[in-house]
Amino acid sequence: MMSARERLAHARRLIVKVGSALLVDGSRGEIRAKWLSSLVSDIASLKERGRQIIVVSSGAIALGRRRLGLASGALKLEQSQAAAAVGQIALANAWAEALARENVTAAQILLTLNDTEERRRYLNARSTLTTLLEQGAVPVINENDTVATSEIRYGDNDRLAARVSSMISADCLILLSDVDGLYTAEPGTAGAERLPVIEELTPEIEAMAGRSALGGMGSGGMITKIEAAKIALAAGAHMIIASGGVLHPLRAVMEGGACTLFLSRASPLASRKRWIQGALVSSGKLFIDEGAAAALKAGRSLLPAGLRRIEGGFGRGDAVRIMTENGAEIALGLVAYDAADARKIAGRKSSEIAAILGFSGRDEIVHRDDLVLRAL
Repeated sequence: MMSARERLAHARRLIVKVGSALLVDGSRGEIRAKWLSSLVSDIASLKERGRQIIVVSSGAIALGRRRLGLASGALKLEQSQAAAAVGQIALANAWAEALARENVTAAQILLTLNDTEERRRYLNARSTLTTLLEQGAVPVINENDTVATSEIRYGDNDRLAARVSSMISADCLILLSDVDGLYTAEPGTAGAERLPVIEELTPEIEAMAGRSALGGMGSGGMITKIEAAKIALAAGAHMIIASGGVLHPLRAVMEGGACTLFLSRASPLASRKRWIQGALVSSGKLFIDEGAAAALKAGRSLLPAGLRRIEGGFGRGDAVRIMTENGAEIALGLVAYDAADARKIAGRKSSEIAAILGFSGRDEIVHRDDLVLRAL
């Protein structure tokens, strides 16, 4: 069985979640610059080895409340939103400057619960993040507290990070915390032991999370980390809880430092394809020629040139059934164009899409990662 160090070494796409308590000095309301610099150094080192990194960072409210002179203690919703509006600028600048010193470009993404629940927003966010990663940038994500109401908030960045890992098919989610893993009881108490590897999330494991919950961990806690693990593992991503209380926290994990590794039983791509196959109702049909059918069977994407006709009305991102010209269903997939645009480019070369539609969409009608072949 691979260790956490080996899982991290083999992961191609990583999500790193950073909490407020690690990033912001609570007594001064300022960024812990030395610690951030060490983390960014770790990120740059991983990028040099070909890894793609996304950061989910808390800290906007903690930074903004001090600048606004808000008293310590619980804030009203409107005060939190005002603090987030001020603090988000400082947070983004801190990440951008730290990453720039390592010659890495930072990007800021603000998400709400609706952005990962509503189909079109989800697709737009996924597309933006994928493009940023392909261009070598490090997206820094936070919940958009300035517009989110209590009804549409995650309330903690552990679960937001897990949803992002699912959205972009990450291989591993790393939650940097003020504890170095999941313990059988509250750390420091008699008999409390850290669990190095968790192969399955059982009711007993969830009960341990309740007993291990600590104060002072921001809006999250060990229970929210277990909820995050459920989301990440179901999407095919392994998850690591590790201490962020040291300099170079990612390097520490890579060098075999203490942590808890949650193992997923599937790959991100396999999990995504299971979701496509079993969780969606098709909205239309795409009829393709023999050449396109052969290409799909060989593991390639569906291009406009192979599309012969279309039935039904569907939007971008909807599930469609892919049929041979004689009416046999060959695959199910998520379509990259709505029905009206798909009809315009059917039978045409991908290089003609921009001229026909007036914008540059994807080269594929259905990308191979968004397609599941039917048993023939």
